[in-house]
Amino acid sequence: MIEEKAANILIVDDEPDIGQIISSWLRMAGYGCVTTTTGEQALELLQSQSFQLVVSDIMMPGMSGIDLLTFIKDSFPEVAVILVTAVDDRKTAIMTLELGAYGYVIKPFDRNEILINVANALERRRLTLLSREYEQSLESEVREKTREIKEREEEIVLRLISASGFRDDETGAHIRRIGLYASVIAKDLGWNQESVSDIRLAAAMHDVGKIGIPDSILLKPGKLTPEEFEMMKKHTTIGGQLLGSSNIRLLHMAKEIALSHHEKWDGSGYPDGLVGEAIPQSGRIVALADVYDALVMDRVYRPAFPEPEALAMMTSNRGTHFDPRIFDRFVALLPELRHIKQEVQDEDHRGVCSIAIAKSDVQN
Repeated sequence: MIEEKAANILIVDDEPDIGQIISSWLRMAGYGCVTTTTGEQALELLQSQSFQLVVSDIMMPGMSGIDLLTFIKDSFPEVAVILVTAVDDRKTAIMTLELGAYGYVIKPFDRNEILINVANALERRRLTLLSREYEQSLESEVREKTREIKEREEEIVLRLISASGFRDDETGAHIRRIGLYASVIAKDLGWNQESVSDIRLAAAMHDVGKIGIPDSILLKPGKLTPEEFEMMKKHTTIGGQLLGSSNIRLLHMAKEIALSHHEKWDGSGYPDGLVGEAIPQSGRIVALADVYDALVMDRVYRPAFPEPEALAMMTSNRGTHFDPRIFDRFVALLPELRHIKQEVQDEDHRGVCSIAIAKSDVQN
């Protein structure tokens, strides 16, 4: 909170006698005062001492009071300023107030006029700082509440997706990595922080539709038949249906990703055969993240490919499977993605059967 205590006031006037008069009046009223005769000296004092208010003449050699006001507003925004002048000019008065002065006093002035203007300026400053402190407190509270909501959302998403993931070989670590990879790529592409945060969770739901695929297909060892693969492809539309019809932005993005992460840049993907930028960017990002993780991590049906081999496979699909611009950014971000891979290792080595959909990430 703003402390209630006697203010320290800096008086600036090129006429020392006037400065001393104002200082004596203010000291008698209980204020602390320091006087100086130039704007340049005033700035030096402001840098070395704490002042709540500056009372400055306007017409001074060198730096004018208006120049001093401008410097104070830029460098010491919590310091209030009252300007004093011998010129009764309405335009100048309006200009100084627009520049941020808390008061405008015309010479000659009396003791009460100075004291009233100082008291008003200090009270206005106090209220301004209280308002600013309250706004900052509210912003901090909103940030904290938003963080708590995001944490709850993340826990719910990861628990639900992990539960559906127990039906195949996709571990909780894989799900977290996909979200982290996607958020890194999205941030590099210029997404705002809120959307980057959303894709980190939404990407984790990319395969939620597998919950609707029969175990006989999902857990089948070896290659799927064409008919089985057609059924497997339906996990995209099933996921879209599960996540659809929601006004929640996170779920809307998750639906978009579930439907589009198997679309391909050249239009040969599924379920809709979208081409190029008709594919949502979120889906194009997750397609890269998903394939990369599937190739460079151990799976129950095969060991991880060495990264150079995995990247060669992916590079051969630049411009066909993958958006070439996003692919190039993905390559540039590999050091950061490798760090994520190292940090979030698979902790779940369940001996379950493999699924053919992972094998076809690059081949189909």
